[in-house]
Amino acid sequence: MRLYALALVALSLVVSATTTLAAPKAELWPRWETHDAESTATIDHGRYDAFLQKYVAPHEHGPNGVRYAQVSDADRASLGDYLEAMQQIDIARYSRPVQRAYWINLYNAKTLALVVDNYPVDSIRDIGGGIFTSGPWKKKLLQVEGEKLSLNDIEHRILRPIWHDGLTHYGVNCASISCPSLRAKAYTADNLYAALRANARDYVNSGEGVSIDDDEVTVSKLYDWYAADFGNSTRSIVSHLRQYANPGLSARLDMLSRIDQYAYDWALNDEADLSE
Repeated sequence: MRLYALALVALSLVVSATTTLAAPKAELWPRWETHDAESTATIDHGRYDAFLQKYVAPHEHGPNGVRYAQVSDADRASLGDYLEAMQQIDIARYSRPVQRAYWINLYNAKTLALVVDNYPVDSIRDIGGGIFTSGPWKKKLLQVEGEKLSLNDIEHRILRPIWHDGLTHYGVNCASISCPSLRAKAYTADNLYAALRANARDYVNSGEGVSIDDDEVTVSKLYDWYAADFGNSTRSIVSHLRQYANPGLSARLDMLSRIDQYAYDWALNDEADLSE
């Protein structure tokens, strides 16, 4: 009887752990809808931009890497200062484009800080979780306008439900090889939409986004987890991929009506590993 009870407990924990890996739904936190459409004010992301330009290693035919091992104590402190400054901002006073750039930068900067503070790690999923949980995404790690926020709050309760174009997924970075690459520049209201569309093109045309081998189509798990953001059907996902695919890939996708499998590599986007 004791063994049976232990088995039930173990099974419930495994089920719970599996459930935590499912992608959260986009559920709006209404207080973050407030904005000033007439505002021309901007936010200075210069300190974060300098960090990215120094430590992000762009790769033309693969995911960008981050030189985590090389981050100096001074730059680590500077990244922390940037995060502190961003949390003092009254974001409701800004326009929508400024807000979107702010939230994506805040998410990515905090993710970088988490990895730097815990480095070396094999995967971001090794940070902040227990034996039956995974990753730091649910923890309240930030505070804006008096509200404690998790990374999940930013992505799934602010960014995705306010901006419905699916491009958020090409902006927020989960520090993993199969995630759309972290840019070597900060987002701003002026560069935001062009940069997100460029990210989408880069990702879709990379092996991490789509690969076709002997007519077998493998697509990033991103499009499975967040199918609702890409039309919620295989046809709509393929249509989205074709929108950003180069002519050769688009032609091949045009002849296919299925996705054979989804894949995702959670290994850290560590330049020390990518450059080997």
